[in-house]
Amino acid sequence: MENPYLLLTPGPLSTSTSVREAMLRDWCTWDDDYNLGVVEEIRSQLIKLASDTEDYTAVLMQGSGTASVEATIGSVIPDEGKLLVINNGAYGARIAQIAEYLKIPHSVLNCGEINPPTPEEVEQILSEDQAITHVAVVHCETTTGMLNPIEAVAPVVKKHDRVLIVDAMSSFGGVPIDLAGLGIDFLISSANKCIQGVPGFGFVIARRSLLSQCEGRARSLSLDLYDQWQCMEKNNGKWRFTSPTHTVRAFHQALAELNEEGGIAARHQRYSSNQSLLVQGMNELGFKCLLDNKLHSPFITSFYSPEHPDYDFLRFYEQLKAKGFVIYPGKVSDADCFRIGNIGEVYPEDISRLIKAVSESMYWQER
Repeated sequence: MENPYLLLTPGPLSTSTSVREAMLRDWCTWDDDYNLGVVEEIRSQLIKLASDTEDYTAVLMQGSGTASVEATIGSVIPDEGKLLVINNGAYGARIAQIAEYLKIPHSVLNCGEINPPTPEEVEQILSEDQAITHVAVVHCETTTGMLNPIEAVAPVVKKHDRVLIVDAMSSFGGVPIDLAGLGIDFLISSANKCIQGVPGFGFVIARRSLLSQCEGRARSLSLDLYDQWQCMEKNNGKWRFTSPTHTVRAFHQALAELNEEGGIAARHQRYSSNQSLLVQGMNELGFKCLLDNKLHSPFITSFYSPEHPDYDFLRFYEQLKAKGFVIYPGKVSDADCFRIGNIGEVYPEDISRLIKAVSESMYWQER
């Protein structure tokens, strides 16, 4: 069955027919056909996508992407540790909330939702607070669509010999990230983002030497990253608890399709082309971006809502949905916006069709 509309969201996203078809058979979680032939292949491919060194390992975790973030925060920071959270949106704030729930000592660098963190701000905090042991930053903050400058922030974190945790939920697989070159110690992402799988699990690509020190640190049984890793290492990819087999098999197919497309570089080019066409087309229709172009990610873009008394997002949304496109409401605290994503099984011709649909759905301009 074909989908009735294209998901122009930050994930879940529109997937290929072949990814969906990969879920049409059942798998035994004890069988090597699944554990060795699917799970271990996924782990191996994720490591290769992340780095050309042998310093990293990959752990798959059941649940939403946030579950993998919580598993990481709750499993790698010792009782005597302290976390610095770089926050410029809802997902940075969520990391701070996780630390609060888990009673992990932490401080927050609040940048505001439309400002990227600067190396100078991070430098000052790390210089003044020697108790900080770990730093967490969101790479693509989908609250606004901002791509945070981890290339500028990471060297400061490593200069101060802190552990760097990167939430790359909406960016990994869609933009080149040099884990080893940047000194990233833990990178977190999800199946249903740029690799174009379906929801059901997340994954953590971890520096092996650091993860090996995390035994007994976890503040949750089911979200114990170290124990999950050990189980997979010792049992050919077996999960500690029930594996989301159909989702995992779909992800295996999605990885194959990423490779067929030409890898991360090719996918980044497609997403970038999509986003450029989107911004150009929306600007021509009179819509304005929330962020400066230099801050945009190639994944999702926030647009100011029209300043017209007749404009209503839900009515606009429903008209676009009827034409085959689903967009996202805004999430910025102090600006009336909506968001349009361009990742997933989305191509430039789809963006051209979207722009036409938007132009036909601007009911507030009718006379």
